[in-house]
Amino acid sequence: MSAKRIISLFLLSSFLCCLAGCKKNETDANTEPENEISYDLSAAVFPNPERGFIRTVPVYSEGAPLSMSFLNLVKGQNITLVLRLFYLEKFKSQPISAAELTLIQTDLTNLRAAGLKVILRFAYTDDVAGTDASYATIEQHLDQLKPLFESNKDIIAFVQAGFVGAYGEWHSSSNGLATIENQRKVLIRLLSVLPAEIMVQVRTPGMKQQIFNTNLPVGRDLAYTAENRSRVGHHNDCFLTGGTEYGTYNNIVAEKQYISDEALYVPVGGETCPPTGGYNPDCAESQKEMKLLKWTYLNLDYFPATINAWRSSGCFDEFQKSLGYRLALVSSQIPEQVSKSTDLKIIISVSNKGYAPLYYKKSTYLVFKNKASGQLYQQLLNIDLRECKPNGTVVIDESIKTSDIPAGDYELFLKIADRSVSLSARVEYSVRLANLDTWVTDNGGMNALNRTLKMVN
Repeated sequence: MSAKRIISLFLLSSFLCCLAGCKKNETDANTEPENEISYDLSAAVFPNPERGFIRTVPVYSEGAPLSMSFLNLVKGQNITLVLRLFYLEKFKSQPISAAELTLIQTDLTNLRAAGLKVILRFAYTDDVAGTDASYATIEQHLDQLKPLFESNKDIIAFVQAGFVGAYGEWHSSSNGLATIENQRKVLIRLLSVLPAEIMVQVRTPGMKQQIFNTNLPVGRDLAYTAENRSRVGHHNDCFLTGGTEYGTYNNIVAEKQYISDEALYVPVGGETCPPTGGYNPDCAESQKEMKLLKWTYLNLDYFPATINAWRSSGCFDEFQKSLGYRLALVSSQIPEQVSKSTDLKIIISVSNKGYAPLYYKKSTYLVFKNKASGQLYQQLLNIDLRECKPNGTVVIDESIKTSDIPAGDYELFLKIADRSVSLSARVEYSVRLANLDTWVTDNGGMNALNRTLKMVN
């Protein structure tokens, strides 16, 4: 066939196609998505569960419980987490007393009433000699604490490994526990008595690597499982001090990268210390480190000079907003009308502007509010918002059955609730998105999609 013949046939087929109604592909890049709206970001400072600045409150054996007045004051500072450090100095060679167990439960009850969660640590001493307890005593105490862990697991955010040495920081043990072999025994025992969903934090990355005999970070294949390594994160109690950060790091660059990689799946937090060697944790340097290491919480009580410098330099609010996750609506595509016999197709994009992801799975619902009666209907979505990593976006792309929802006009909301039945209806434990004019406290806290839907028979 000649070239002229081929060209003639091509032109003829193109002409016939146009006569038959050929049109531009509707997914062309120049075509606007159907019925899409975008959302404005909010610069407001507001609290969210399991993240942000924290307060640290130690208490000695059989001491005074956390008062509701203190906890309400903390709550008013946009704080959702309290680190409670229980010193068990009276019980180094005996069981924990009934009075001490009552103190622990009273604290947890008060934290729940205040709408807060807790980071737990247990230690036997605050002296630098590290006069702690034997491993046998630690085992006995963990068995005693197990029922408290189980009955309060919904408000326990994280547990720091503790027990060993001065301040429970895994050094200077008078009982020889500050070795990898004994640290491994303590950590594995602690993990065994904690509910499987609770994560533990150890003091240095090198400790975790040696305990589990690998320097590979937790990855997506291991994340969110009951395997011990996937449940262990990091607390650095000499953050932003320069150099090895008081022995936190051996190989600084490699171990920071290790934490950065696995902090996509396990939590990082702690407190600052006095800087060394002329190191300056100014706003830019501190933000760089928090972003790299994906910090989710930071103690406000120490080191005061560093915290106060952030306040005076104007970056404190930025850190208060960005520690941990900061999820926000980007856009949504939802039809304005749907038949009850047809699934409702939704596409909602959510981004993360924070330094870290969520570490605990939430229950995410699309909520329908009848405009006439106020009646609420909600459908559980399949999305796991833990997958919304820092500087990332996830898309909720789902089809929802609406046959059980009566015909009428509805407003639409996204509710991100705690998975625990005891907390799911409480506004303090729901996730607020960082958008303008979306947050409402109805139904335990919801985020308005600023859309209406007509449901027809």
